[in-house]
Amino acid sequence: MRQQRTQMSTPATISKAGVGLPTNGYPLIVDGQRKTEFETRDRALKSARELKARFPNLQVKVFDAENKQSETIELAAA
Repeated sequence: MRQQRTQMSTPATISKAGVGLPTNGYPLIVDGQRKTEFETRDRALKSARELKARFPNLQVKVFDAENKQSETIELAAA
């Protein structure tokens, strides 16, 4: 004999942590995913360039939360 499965009355809700972009600071966006957030633009750019130098195939951007603009980081011409 088969047993019938009982259904839950309310499905569990799944929430994603960190959905959306912050309103201040400079987070790194790596392959479309928000990663580390920095207080200053200079530190964010330095970290982004170092990451891009180590892993050139990644798409790395620095997002300026106040101005709602992102800057794509490219490798420097050798």
